[in-house]
Amino acid sequence: MTTDSDGPAGGFPTPPREFTDEEGREIGVRSADAAETETDPLCQMYLDFDPADRAQGIPPVEEESIRDWLDLILTQDSFNVVAWHGDRAVGHATLVPDETGAYELAIFVLDSYQGAYVGTELVRSLLGLARAEDIAYVWLTVERWNDPAIRLYRSVGFETTDSQSFEMEMTISLAG
Repeated sequence: MTTDSDGPAGGFPTPPREFTDEEGREIGVRSADAAETETDPLCQMYLDFDPADRAQGIPPVEEESIRDWLDLILTQDSFNVVAWHGDRAVGHATLVPDETGAYELAIFVLDSYQGAYVGTELVRSLLGLARAEDIAYVWLTVERWNDPAIRLYRSVGFETTDSQSFEMEMTISLAG
């Protein structure tokens, strides 16, 4: 995999950026918000999303529910990056603030782009954006049996903090 150089965000590159995935596809990563024209391509990506890859009720299934959900997470309080292959959205990662000042990470990659490091580069780009925005603490939950996702999170520095239930909680500190 060919990637661009890491930006100033402590080893994580910041968007916009481009990389070549494991399948030889040129993928662009850029920040997104509701003010941009990302909603329609993202909605289409989620309409194409494999139902087997849905977890914890997200992403929603129906178009109206998808659009409502995107309106909630593409806000100025959240941070979002989208992976593009040409003009097609193929992955999306988001950081949503919680009540403690930390941010919860969620990531979604179309099935045909999984296993090609698109998810890894999306997470790295989102963490670079988070560092640049002075976000200190990011957490996520992942199903215990989702070994590919757990490997991805560990590869970028997440550590398991709770594994008592069918989900694991993982965290990363970006401070310092």
